[in-house]
Amino acid sequence: MSMSITHQIGALAGTPIQAEGVATSGESTAAVSAAAVWKSPVANIRCRVQNRNNVDSLSPPLSPCRSPVMGGIRADLSVACQAFVTEALAVDMEAPAAERYYKEVRSAHEKGKGVPVYVMMPLDSVTMGNTVNRRKAMNASLQALKSAGVEGIMMDVWWGLVEKDGPGVYNWGGYTELLEMAKRHGLKVQAVMSFHQCGGNVGDSVTIPLPKWVGEEMDKDADLAYTDQWGRRNYEYVSLGCDTLPVLKGRTPVQCYADFMRAFRDNFKHLLGDTIVEIQVGMGPAGELRYPSYPEQNGTWKFPGIGAFQCFDKYMLSGLKAAAEAAGKPEWGSTGPTDAGHYNNWPEDTQFFRKEGGGWATTYGEFFLTWYSQMLLDHGERILTSASSTFENTGVKISVKVAGIHWHYGTRSHAPELTAGYYNTRFHDGYLPIAQMLARHGAIFNFTCIEMRDHEQPQDALCAPEKLVRQVALATRKAKVPLAGENALPRYDDYAHEQILQASSLNIDGNSEDMCAFTYLRMNPSLFQPDNWRRFVSFVKKMKEGKEANRCWEQVERDAEHFVHITQPLVQEAAVALMH
Repeated sequence: MSMSITHQIGALAGTPIQAEGVATSGESTAAVSAAAVWKSPVANIRCRVQNRNNVDSLSPPLSPCRSPVMGGIRADLSVACQAFVTEALAVDMEAPAAERYYKEVRSAHEKGKGVPVYVMMPLDSVTMGNTVNRRKAMNASLQALKSAGVEGIMMDVWWGLVEKDGPGVYNWGGYTELLEMAKRHGLKVQAVMSFHQCGGNVGDSVTIPLPKWVGEEMDKDADLAYTDQWGRRNYEYVSLGCDTLPVLKGRTPVQCYADFMRAFRDNFKHLLGDTIVEIQVGMGPAGELRYPSYPEQNGTWKFPGIGAFQCFDKYMLSGLKAAAEAAGKPEWGSTGPTDAGHYNNWPEDTQFFRKEGGGWATTYGEFFLTWYSQMLLDHGERILTSASSTFENTGVKISVKVAGIHWHYGTRSHAPELTAGYYNTRFHDGYLPIAQMLARHGAIFNFTCIEMRDHEQPQDALCAPEKLVRQVALATRKAKVPLAGENALPRYDDYAHEQILQASSLNIDGNSEDMCAFTYLRMNPSLFQPDNWRRFVSFVKKMKEGKEANRCWEQVERDAEHFVHITQPLVQEAAVALMH
């Protein structure tokens, strides 16, 4: 028996839903069993509102998502109901409200207003066996996202899955199916070339190591891994110090990345520019252009520690030695700073980062930080050169993700940014050089922590995410680079949504700086819970409308509420069916 839509989404939550005697006729059937019960429909609550044509209209009754729940509602069953709602809408529901909603969304986008919203897929969307994970649940969830007006999805294409069987041996199995699924639902795709290990960073819920054959080479030569001053190795990403050395079975790491991207292009050329609209090129841990300076794995680092420099493998030290000799200071080339504290120190705990007399502000500090950050920029340049030539004339955009390191931003030294490779201090702009590097390749600057507000963070750590976002927006404007955003942590509340909306169209010096896209973290059972889903639908609609749209947000929320509400009868019918 095929799984009903309700069962599919329940599976996504990891809790299969049992049903008896309910026949289904395929994935798109409208006859399903659901496992949640709402009270009888609330009495219509009506009030007069003025629309833009000055014609009185009645606001719709409240959605069941705002109605009382009989005996509570299990999270997985809420997900089931919401997925059923969106699937049913696409099958045979009375369509006027949905059609009006789609037309408004599309019209706003075509006119160039607003910011398209993408949604990140689960990290384990493709299994280690190269198949789609929870296939039917995934299919139903994509339908739900499409119904909400989402532009598309972002998916990690893991190096450790595709090329795990051997150098140059690519298995695209699960991705072929997942991309076709996205195409079928009319969703665009941001494909992330994920050359890092999954596991060890914020939000990593699964472990996907680098390809086994890469791991074997790292076992033979531990210096292929990033290394701190205490000799601790980090295996999340191959050290950029050996980018141009044939250390991976006769190929350089950059050649491996280039070959992988070409294989992806050749295998999915029929989808490029149409379904696949963006290639985000992974350049470090968590796919970000940075050093692994704040690894959470094994409790090494905890927020808001300053992190640690990652330049103590022999390949990085070789580069430092050459740079020091070129600068006429060979004594600076034997090691990185050894007075920069430990991962969980604060700036004032260290000699190197302290406000007064810190090494970061000396001639040596300027030399080292310039070299350290330039190595990262050169790494990005090398990979972007390959990426831009590989995807030239395919219709896809290239993007690079930069980490939103907002803690200790209010200090002079900006220590956590420095250890990550961003030479950003009170006296030195670290983001303009990155933006200029991206501009040379026509790439998008993708930035995180867009949902955060300064006052929400620990004040003693001098966190300033809003100020950081503004600095990055200024840098991208100056370099004439498109800016895209992501939220750093899962947030489903209106407060975070409002912050994203504001940040997506910043007013800087009287000019509005609009993001080209926003990617929402991430698709999971929590997103589909009734209240979260209602808020998300409203958020997507607001983003599409644009911050400056001549519309009352209360009316936008009513429109989104009505979109959810019109499916209430079928949801109730499904709930009753399960009770028997």
